[in-house]
Amino acid sequence: MLATTRWFRWAGPIAVTVLAAMLRLWNLGSPHQLVFDETFYVKDAWTLFNNGYESAWPDDPNPDFEAGRTNGFSSDPSFVVHPPLGKWLIALGMAVFGADSSWGWRIVTALIGILAVVLLMVIAKKLFGSTLLATIAGFLMAIDGHAIVMSRVALLDNYVMFFALLGFGAVLLDRGWHSSRLAAWMAERRDNEHDPTWGPTLWWRPWLLAAGLAFGLASSVKWSGVYFLAAFGIYLVVVDALARRRAGIPFWLSAALLKQAPATFLLMVPVAVFTFLVSWTGWFVTQGGFYRGWANSPGVAWTGPFEWVPHVVQSFWHYQVAAYNYHVGLETPHPYQANPLTWLLMIRPTSMFYQGSSLGENGCHVDTCSEAITSVANPLIWWAATIALGYLVYRLARYREWRVGLILMGVAAGYLPWLLYLNRTVFQFYTIAFEPYLLLGLTLVIGIILGRDSADPDRRKSGAMVTVVFLVVATLVSIFFYPLWTGSQTPFLFWQLHIWVPAWR
Repeated sequence: MLATTRWFRWAGPIAVTVLAAMLRLWNLGSPHQLVFDETFYVKDAWTLFNNGYESAWPDDPNPDFEAGRTNGFSSDPSFVVHPPLGKWLIALGMAVFGADSSWGWRIVTALIGILAVVLLMVIAKKLFGSTLLATIAGFLMAIDGHAIVMSRVALLDNYVMFFALLGFGAVLLDRGWHSSRLAAWMAERRDNEHDPTWGPTLWWRPWLLAAGLAFGLASSVKWSGVYFLAAFGIYLVVVDALARRRAGIPFWLSAALLKQAPATFLLMVPVAVFTFLVSWTGWFVTQGGFYRGWANSPGVAWTGPFEWVPHVVQSFWHYQVAAYNYHVGLETPHPYQANPLTWLLMIRPTSMFYQGSSLGENGCHVDTCSEAITSVANPLIWWAATIALGYLVYRLARYREWRVGLILMGVAAGYLPWLLYLNRTVFQFYTIAFEPYLLLGLTLVIGIILGRDSADPDRRKSGAMVTVVFLVVATLVSIFFYPLWTGSQTPFLFWQLHIWVPAWR
């Protein structure tokens, strides 16, 4: 019986992992074209691998690159605004399978997407204490179209999502570590009849070091990873203050702000900054990177009290300032840009690739055919998760549940900062960074629908029926949309049947 129970405990997560792998790896090399922003990141990854820094290409290099002539780049630097880590990871697949392989362009991104499903299940198991709910959370991510598409194109955002989720998991593990050590300190002081007015400064918190590393890795892919570091830094201060208040520490707020907060900062931020700097090793150890010799130009190096700063550091700082100014000032119109206020409603998903064909072209056997890669999520899952998000906000306000607060912080870290840039050119696919927390929120609501083990049997039976119907219908919707997530050729009419909202065109 024990062996059977153990088998069922592992069977669900293993099946979900296999499903996620199949949906992400099937026909991964198609189309053999650089789709959407692959035109930047794949070619930048290849020059980064060869030169140590992103280098310039001649005009219109994509046809040659796609044909296998992949060494047309020069030694001249190219101005890029995203840190190098994601491109190094893309380059790893190209180094193994060749730069002429579209499978090689995308394989590491796909593997990261598969690992994210596994990681989400591990986190859900820790968060909810239920293998069933962990399996459901993983299943929702495994079959969701947005997660599938972002795992099948060599863009950077899937890496941001994965490393931020790693940091989220580390923060979750730190909760137990922090609580047990604070309780042990309080017990020791009470035994000694000592008045613990401020409480301790907890320095040995290894999970915070891990969180700093993970958020540093996310920031080394895209600057937006910094939002997760900042948001969860604030979250940890709030959690520490509440824990000290529950423990009966008189000056719990000032202790959290003045004692523990500086320690938390020193545990997380230096690790994150160091990780970010290490990701730029190629730029530092070579001489050809963009702005690499900026401070050596006459009349531009710093003077006064900062004159002593090495020129390479001055040049690096200048580069980061230029990249930041580019990010905040980007307002170039794009047909698939999406206002962040519409993201949760999924009004304008991003078309990564579209190719129309007539009868006889590209194997088309009807009058007109379509091949599309559109990052539209499974509508049932996405809209249900959005409704669940609203309910969780209410539930946090009413019941103050820590699990709800932690999940909502993940959504806030990935979503709310973009509301500061409503005029900037942004896209719906950025939501992959906080999609795991939407799915955790939906899973939490599913757990409430299922009910506790002690609930009335009829109540649990009806909850189970609702859950099964939801998962079955969600699966059917994913089957219906899967061709539009993978670039499969379909009749044009079939593509039209998926335009549920006019702006999805």
